[in-house]
Amino acid sequence: MANSINTDAAARPRGAASLDYLSGFGNEHSSEALEGALPIGQFSPQRCPYGLYAEKFSTTAFTAPRSANRRTWFYRIRPSVVQGEFEPLESNLLRTGYAADAAMPPNQLRWDPFAIPEAPRDFVDGLVTLAANGDALAQVGIGIHMYLATSSMESRFFYCADGELLLLPQQGRIRLHTECGILDCEPGEIAVVPRGMKFRVVLRDGASRGYVCENYGAPLQLPERGPVGSDGYANDRDFLAPVAAFDEREGDFHLLCKFAGRLYAAPLSHSPLDVVAWVGNSVPYKYDLRRFNALNTVSYDHPDPSIFTVLTSPSDTPGTANVDFVIFPPRWMVAENTFRPPWYHRNVMSEFMGLLYGVYDAKPGGFSAGGASLHNCMSAHGPDLEAFEGASHCELAPERYEDTMAFMLESRYMIQPTPFAMQAHELQQDYLRCWDGLTSRFSGS
Repeated sequence: MANSINTDAAARPRGAASLDYLSGFGNEHSSEALEGALPIGQFSPQRCPYGLYAEKFSTTAFTAPRSANRRTWFYRIRPSVVQGEFEPLESNLLRTGYAADAAMPPNQLRWDPFAIPEAPRDFVDGLVTLAANGDALAQVGIGIHMYLATSSMESRFFYCADGELLLLPQQGRIRLHTECGILDCEPGEIAVVPRGMKFRVVLRDGASRGYVCENYGAPLQLPERGPVGSDGYANDRDFLAPVAAFDEREGDFHLLCKFAGRLYAAPLSHSPLDVVAWVGNSVPYKYDLRRFNALNTVSYDHPDPSIFTVLTSPSDTPGTANVDFVIFPPRWMVAENTFRPPWYHRNVMSEFMGLLYGVYDAKPGGFSAGGASLHNCMSAHGPDLEAFEGASHCELAPERYEDTMAFMLESRYMIQPTPFAMQAHELQQDYLRCWDGLTSRFSGS
């Protein structure tokens, strides 16, 4: 059972009086909460400063190319091997990869916002899987979850061995206490926690809801800019990593782990967030989506949505992603003689969409913040009747899309909704009706 929410003051790590951040995507950062805690000139000296233990944390293979290699050295009060034995935990609503007992219809699907339960649930208790694809054991594909949380993680900590976690708060601010330090994240921002990194989630505004993409594949990276040149899209400088802040509490704690699709728990006599200093490039980070430099047409036609890609996890096929994380942020639309919403299309890539706040221009009705939609491989989709009529007959002038933030997870693999998602009362049984009225307008002349 999750603990109730508190002010988090009793569990505040040393070095965390105020939240500072380190700037840059994929940089080899270094940080120490105590001066002199980082060894100089080497990673694993015979004796570390302050009696700390050196521990290497690798989220790519040792032999990955230097440009893709991700690892961080921790200098911690106790090594991670100091823990009890893991025992399985029941989790009926958490799924991983394709499931033989679940259907995968080609129908277009859409859900209303998922209700946050009244019962006490922390971030892990509140995880429910909406859809997944691929195979976590083969390190391909993604899991798509919602977290529906009412309480903070005070004595429980979590890491995911199946993939890195992309968190998108939709209701309520969250604070992530990680092995590298602390990140605050609010609706409109994202946070990414590397595969295997330990953390806990504190709710700052009471009950909280958000989306989670569990990436089984290659770590998320910035997409190439191509002919755009050296600037635009998401800029490296706007990605923020935490500074070192260690938690030296002792007591009755539990470490939860997601491994090969199952949850496990092990007892701990101390907080596992006891890293006093660290150096490396496999670190958690946050990004404010409102800083995305959106590029759009200044002549005619709606560009492919890939022009709004923030992060991508590549597959073994160039240009075909394991998952692309795409957003539809505030922006100007100035296209001439153009149907401005996204066009009707069928796509080999499968598309899962969520809405953080505001209105999505292609679905002004029925698609609400906290809800979701799934348009699978080759399933036709596009603007609803209201959007079509409005965009077909409006007077074209420069238009500013304000106070909106939708996102899309686009994957080369078909996305399988879970039985929970297919049986949820939030599933809109009449979604297909939004295209009623798109009858023949053919005149023959």
